[in-house]
Amino acid sequence: MKKVRFTETQIISILKQQEAGMSIKDLAREHGVSEASIYNWKAKYGGMDANEVKRMKELEEENNRLKRIVANLTLENDAMKNVLEKKYGGLTTNGNK
Repeated sequence: MKKVRFTETQIISILKQQEAGMSIKDLAREHGVSEASIYNWKAKYGGMDANEVKRMKELEEENNRLKRIVANLTLENDAMKNVLEKKYGGLTTNGNK
């Protein structure tokens, strides 16, 4: 069975239909998704407009980019500590062995 991917705009429009009074069962049948998918969408996107969803996606992308930067800097920091430890024979931060 082919997995159908809906855009955020399509999901918002489906949720608007549900808010207008259409049953979740009928929506699921009409759009070929499970009722659980609609409940999951409602939990994630409920009450949002399309521009709010777009902003949320932008923030998620920025958050992922920042997480990658932190991970890279942590790796670089760890590598520098290892190099310094080998170079200076394991001195601690206060200068004692």
